[in-house]
Amino acid sequence: MSDESDQPADPEPDRNISGGTTGGGTAATFDPATADTRAERVVDRLGERYWQKTYGGRDAFTCLVRTILSQNTSDKASQPAHDALIDRYGDSSSRADLADALAHAEQSQLAETISSAGLYNQKSGMLIDAAEWVCDEFGSAAEFDRFVTDEAPDTVRETLLDVRGVGPKTADCVLLFAGGRNGVFPVDTHVHRIYRRMGIAPPEADHEEVRAVLEAEVPAAKCGFGHTATIQFGREFCTARKPACLEDPEACPMADLCEQVGVYPETGEVVDPADAPT
Repeated sequence: MSDESDQPADPEPDRNISGGTTGGGTAATFDPATADTRAERVVDRLGERYWQKTYGGRDAFTCLVRTILSQNTSDKASQPAHDALIDRYGDSSSRADLADALAHAEQSQLAETISSAGLYNQKSGMLIDAAEWVCDEFGSAAEFDRFVTDEAPDTVRETLLDVRGVGPKTADCVLLFAGGRNGVFPVDTHVHRIYRRMGIAPPEADHEEVRAVLEAEVPAAKCGFGHTATIQFGREFCTARKPACLEDPEACPMADLCEQVGVYPETGEVVDPADAPT
């Protein structure tokens, strides 16, 4: 995995779901002229605006921890919790294995450590459960990492979904950022909102239905950077309450590809696409 400092022309936000301040991944180039679907054209344009990368190479258990911490909170809140957790449990001289350290952690102390992430009592329990599961099933975080990297993606996903606290987005993020699996398009709140608002996925589609649409319509090699770039686009332009197009249709770089489902510039109203009149 290349260090971000080796890629000055390929910037990435300091805080994102891939975890840490260095982003990760290696630069990749794709030809927008080959786009066959509207979803692919959106992803290509996002890649031109932000970055095009292939992911993989992150430690699987650390990625699992990072993604659990990010649930129902912002990266701004979850990143300090992740850093504090690694400082307390990841550098232990007595337990170099993070999974082993968390499996033996005292929950109240862990909850205090990750308190900035919100829902810290619930998340501390999830982290301990996940760590115990990794230790029981695989013996170590290193063996879990090999499982995520080497086994069939469907097998990894189904196995992860049986763990308390691991939903589809969490499983997919582990597959993408640790396993480096092409064809995985994790659906977080930004992705879920944006592709329904654009009219690419049905307005009433749940997260899994949006994922199915994107993984069918976006080439496998583009799904990873499609996910991370969509998140950034959602932060900068297609926000939940005040999308850029609300006041100026030309302000959004995706205006010509978007159906604005649930966005009404003439009245200033914004509703969830599922609540938009048909």
